[in-house]
Formats: sequence, C-alpha cells, structure tokens
Amino acid sequence: MPRAELAAAELRAAGLADATDSGDTAAQVLSPQQLTIARLAAQGLTNRAIAERLHLSPRTVASHLYQIFPKLDVTSRAQLAEKLAPR
Repeated sequence: MPRAELAAAELRAAGLADATDSGDTAAQVLSPQQLTIARLAAQGLTNRAIAERLHLSPRTVASHLYQIFPKLDVTSRAQLAEKLAPR
C-alpha cells in the first residue's frame, strides 16, 4: 500500500474523515474504520483480503461487518455495494 493511502487509512481510523465523506449517509452512521471496511467489502474483497490490507484479523473484519449491516439496513454484500455506490 502506498504511503499516502496508508496515511489516509490511519487518519480515517483515528476519526478524521476525508472531504469525500460529506453528505454520505454511510459516513454519518459508521465509524471511520467501519466505513473503510464497508467500502472494501462493497468492492468485492473477502474478509481475509480486507484484513490483510488493514492489518487486522479476519474475525475483526467479520465483527465489523456484523455491526455495519444493520446500521445500513442491508443483509448482503451486494446490497452493501448498492448502498455505497456513488449517486
């Protein structure tokens, strides 16, 4: 992962959302870490791939997704992708 991406991911995890999140419903109800995980899952990455990219365990990713789905009122990754798609 390039340094700029890593720095941006660390800032989001620390609670500093980037400017592209303004007005985004998901950004309003999810923590920065949850939003990052939701976006990666919506791109089709597996829990293992997300975990490797974010230096987490796959179980931690699964736990975040378990919390994310009801917050966004979705039941599948396909619905998650639709919900996070740019309008």
